[in-house]
Amino acid sequence: MRVADVPCFLLEDGPSGQHIVWVNDAFTRSTGFTLEQVRWRTPHVLYGEWTDREEIARLAGLADAGEPGTATICGRRADGSPFWSRVSVTPVPGEDGAPRTHWIAVLVDVTELVERDAAQTALVERERAERTGLGIVAQISDLLMDLDAPYTLREITRLLERGGVVSWAGFYLNDGGLSAAEGIDVTAPPSGRGHRHGNVPPDDVPTGRDEPDQVQLLLDGALDIPVQLDLTGWHATTSASGWLAEHVRPHVQEVAPGLTEVLVMAVPGRRRVMGVLVVIPSDVTRGAGLDALEDLARTVLQLTVRRVGLAVDNVRLYEREHRLAETLQRAMLPEQAEVVGLDVWSYYAPNVEHAQVGGDWYDVLQISPEVVGVVIGDVVGHDVEAAAAMGQLRSVVRSYAYEVTTPGPVLERVDQLVAGMRIPRSAALVLTTLSRDGEGWHVEYSRAGHLPALLVRHGVVTPLSDASGPLIGFGGRPRSTATAELTPGDVLIFYTDGLIERRDRALRDGVDALVDVAAGITAIDAAGIGEELLSRFADSPEDDVAVVVVRIPDPEDDAAFSGSPRSRRWLLPSEPASIGRARHAVLRTCQAWSLSDGPSAELVVSELVANAVLHGWGHIALRLYDTGEGLRIEVEDSNPTPPVATDGHPGRIGGYGMQIIDRLADWGWRPARDGKLVWAKVRSEVRPVSQEA
Repeated sequence: MRVADVPCFLLEDGPSGQHIVWVNDAFTRSTGFTLEQVRWRTPHVLYGEWTDREEIARLAGLADAGEPGTATICGRRADGSPFWSRVSVTPVPGEDGAPRTHWIAVLVDVTELVERDAAQTALVERERAERTGLGIVAQISDLLMDLDAPYTLREITRLLERGGVVSWAGFYLNDGGLSAAEGIDVTAPPSGRGHRHGNVPPDDVPTGRDEPDQVQLLLDGALDIPVQLDLTGWHATTSASGWLAEHVRPHVQEVAPGLTEVLVMAVPGRRRVMGVLVVIPSDVTRGAGLDALEDLARTVLQLTVRRVGLAVDNVRLYEREHRLAETLQRAMLPEQAEVVGLDVWSYYAPNVEHAQVGGDWYDVLQISPEVVGVVIGDVVGHDVEAAAAMGQLRSVVRSYAYEVTTPGPVLERVDQLVAGMRIPRSAALVLTTLSRDGEGWHVEYSRAGHLPALLVRHGVVTPLSDASGPLIGFGGRPRSTATAELTPGDVLIFYTDGLIERRDRALRDGVDALVDVAAGITAIDAAGIGEELLSRFADSPEDDVAVVVVRIPDPEDDAAFSGSPRSRRWLLPSEPASIGRARHAVLRTCQAWSLSDGPSAELVVSELVANAVLHGWGHIALRLYDTGEGLRIEVEDSNPTPPVATDGHPGRIGGYGMQIIDRLADWGWRPARDGKLVWAKVRSEVRPVSQEA
């Protein structure tokens, strides 16, 4: 490049500072200024409002020191348009050492380079912001995986604030009216039955005030775009907009004093709007209006409300189905009675992947004072249809067992009736009756395609594999009945295939493994035997599991034995009869473990289970542990509300349950997956209970 092609101009020191005295043609072509336009003017003629004054001052300082300097400056052309140039200012030496009086300034136009760098920087910043936005959305998705957490929605709003998406945010769900929400109330109905926030009486609307309730339009689904809520304007006090403005105003005054509007976005579910998200965009605190919400921030907020809305809808729908399934399952499972002369323990656990509904079932029938029936069965499937089929079969078997008693003929009748009922699912079962015979029991059984029960006697296991036949509904011919005799100490183990079935082994191998474990069991009470089986086989079942253990008590062995496994568990229906069952289970366990805490433990478990029956719902889980320092009792129900010790109910009987427990045991509670768990460790020495309690 020739020197003549490089824009430059000459500066001369004067009384009022430096001024331009000469420019070349390249300067005129580059800036549009001619010599006549700039002669005797200061370089400020080349500056614009966007020129960096600090860089200019730095160059002036170098000039005063007689030193050359260089800076990249955004100046202006003659037509007012900006341009970037690399300015190099060099002093012109005076003759014979005379003081310098002139400066030569060279301009190199770098507008294209600067704009390209700026575009690249903006692109990098945009990509960084997008990655940040995607990261925030991913973290929100992670938070929504734990919907049971009590502050999920609050954590999401804090994440939006920390990420710079908004200055403040708050969720308000519409559950029979708007309310601030830090978590998700799973007991509210799923979408489809929403309620308006409130009805505005006609006399609450002044003359000439006919503005639509914008927030209510969002809740009704009539608007699908965010609305700006005026915090200072008039709103009917019972309207959604009026209520929301009143509750949001304190937050706004704390974050952005003087702000008069907030942005309100709908939180959509499947069929209705679940609530709203109220936000103060980040730019508002820097003086920008609500309409200045950046596209990226708007996208993040839109993704957030969609994810939250679907999550709220899903968790409530699941909770409703879960409660329905639990109610159905509870209605299907038997109320196991205490059988005189037999030690009976039962266990049922549906596969958790199938919404707590399964086709396995068991039944314990007190057919007469001297005859007990035991049924265990399995309907194909893990859905409500399978559970319904199971309920039908259970009712049919129960009815015929009371009438006929002998297992073979009972199953023949069941075959005939099931064929006419057109039950869509095939089923397998074992029906067994035990009749008292002196000191022992006489057993009759018949199998319909089900795995055989196991008879355990002095460490020897015998499968009761006779009297086998096809699945229920496929009989078509007489079914046989087999017999066996039981003596004191004998154990019968009934089970469904979920206890032993695994993908990595054949079912026959699972039966063999169960036989080996049953032969080595050391416990002698039914609950202890069941616990040993569950500890070996039920840690990670792949199907529904039902187990019934029946033991013929042996007074001599029972009195001398103290080596039972030190844990027990029972699943009890939420009904008053369970209180008596729990007390009996604790006394039996203390006897089996040679614990002296039986009377106190009986009183403690009675109060704990009574509270669960009165104030909880769903099944009640009872667990007993021998800690080595005393008996620990755990009772779990589906009510998350913690227990509270009170001074009783004035004028009424009761209300002292937790006081009694406090006198007899150290106790506490913790949240459980579906409710709460209350525990109590019975003290060996207790303070006397007052007469008042």
